[in-house]
Amino acid sequence: MTIATSQLFFLVFTAILFSSAHFSAQSSNEDEEDVKKSHFPDGFLFGTSTSSYQVEGAFLEDGKGASNWDVFCHVPGNIMNNENGDVADDHYHRYLEDLKIVQSLGVNAYRFSISWARILPRGRFGEINPRGIMFYNEIIDNLLLRGIQPFVTIHHHDIPQELEDRYGGWLNPLIQKDFVYFAEICFEKFGDRVKFWATINEPGLFVNRAYIRGTYPPGHCSKPFGNCSSGNSDIEPLIAMHNMLLSHSMAVHLYRKQYQMKHGGFIGIVVNALMYEPLTDEELDRQAVNRALAFNLYWILDPLVFGDYPPEMRHILGSELPRFSPRERKLIEGSLDFIGINHYSTLYAKDCTHSACTDGEDRPIQGFVNTTGYRDGVAIGGLTGLPRFFVVPEGMEKIIDYVKKRYNNKPMFVTENGFTPPEQQSEQVQDLLEDIDRIKFHKAYLAALARAIRNGADVRGYFIWSLMDNFEWVHGYKKRFGLYYVDRQTLNRTPKRSARWFTSFLTNNSHSNKDEFWRDSFRNKDMLKRSGDKKADI
Repeated sequence: MTIATSQLFFLVFTAILFSSAHFSAQSSNEDEEDVKKSHFPDGFLFGTSTSSYQVEGAFLEDGKGASNWDVFCHVPGNIMNNENGDVADDHYHRYLEDLKIVQSLGVNAYRFSISWARILPRGRFGEINPRGIMFYNEIIDNLLLRGIQPFVTIHHHDIPQELEDRYGGWLNPLIQKDFVYFAEICFEKFGDRVKFWATINEPGLFVNRAYIRGTYPPGHCSKPFGNCSSGNSDIEPLIAMHNMLLSHSMAVHLYRKQYQMKHGGFIGIVVNALMYEPLTDEELDRQAVNRALAFNLYWILDPLVFGDYPPEMRHILGSELPRFSPRERKLIEGSLDFIGINHYSTLYAKDCTHSACTDGEDRPIQGFVNTTGYRDGVAIGGLTGLPRFFVVPEGMEKIIDYVKKRYNNKPMFVTENGFTPPEQQSEQVQDLLEDIDRIKFHKAYLAALARAIRNGADVRGYFIWSLMDNFEWVHGYKKRFGLYYVDRQTLNRTPKRSARWFTSFLTNNSHSNKDEFWRDSFRNKDMLKRSGDKKADI
């Protein structure tokens, strides 16, 4: 072989190697094309998701108080392009238009969150805001009129700033009392019509960003994770999580004692559930996968199912990891009717106990694990608009299977799954509307989810993130996950091609929408558990 031929072969081989990651989503194209609504159980919930701060706007209107995100976003440099959620998608004023959009998709469920500061501008230290109650009543009633189930998240990252200023927010046990008070108002005012409650959205992701990395409010961190004015990245996330889990369990206890029987609803929590693969075939990297899952997923779910933190964490963190009192353990164990799964990506896991790692991944709080999307310079899957989100559809099937096995097949809902495209230098609106890659993404992930269900996973619903382009936290408005394009100047909503695809997927075959499927299944498992069958574990 001549030198020129060798060079040509190398260039072609390299091009194929690097392009394979971008097109990996197409590897299961046949599965994507075959996925149908009829592949899912009768009564399965299909919907879209939003959250209050990301879409509502009206940040100090009609009696709403300032939230932690209102304050954080107004500090220059915290958010890309110094953007904020003051207006967001103006959902507060355009909710009727948006609910018509939801209905037009053909979904039977819609997940949204309630702004704590809109209901209780000063937490329990002030009055209930009647205009806030009225707003969410309007949303719930209009959804039900359209035959759409409200799936409500009580807390999605935003708390009244009053609680942060008064006692330090999630770092203080006092917030447990505030959270239960807020939850009780939600149950009392909305519970007669809401059958699905999620207490807290992604507590693991929140404490990582807020108290390890310092990129979410209150912006706490310490070196080597960041250069914040205050914080302790090794200790504060453990305290905040402890208070979140106890807040959850107290709210669940209240709901089950006073509201569940008369309202007939179900209550759970939503976790950020990445999947991990070993970076190499070495046993140390396989162990790193388990630690990555422990420090990101089991951290939340083990206490709520089994009553204590995972042994993988206790082994590494020792006495730094808080302990539950006997009373708390009794309260927290089994405090779930379902698990909400937010799944976006799969990453490689590398051991840091016997290898050099940077950026704090060689510290106990990170489980001595390095996570990356690349092996030898090649991405684990197709690229997206976020550096740690990759298109790896089989990760959906694997994470569902992990949760199924570890938690005795407790009912699950995929509460978020979505795609934002890689940014283009000269981005045109028409390119954003013709979002073929988003359609491929959802087809592939739905096919993977259907396989997991066929293999016995008790999954009850799938929600696309998001209904429309919105405020994506520190990324501002640059990342677009929506089925609907939102013009930032006019705020007009325009359906993308993916919205039309989702409607076609939902309406092209007959599939009844019976409440009995999920209601009877929950009740049957509950009856088994109360009769002494621990394996039922709802």
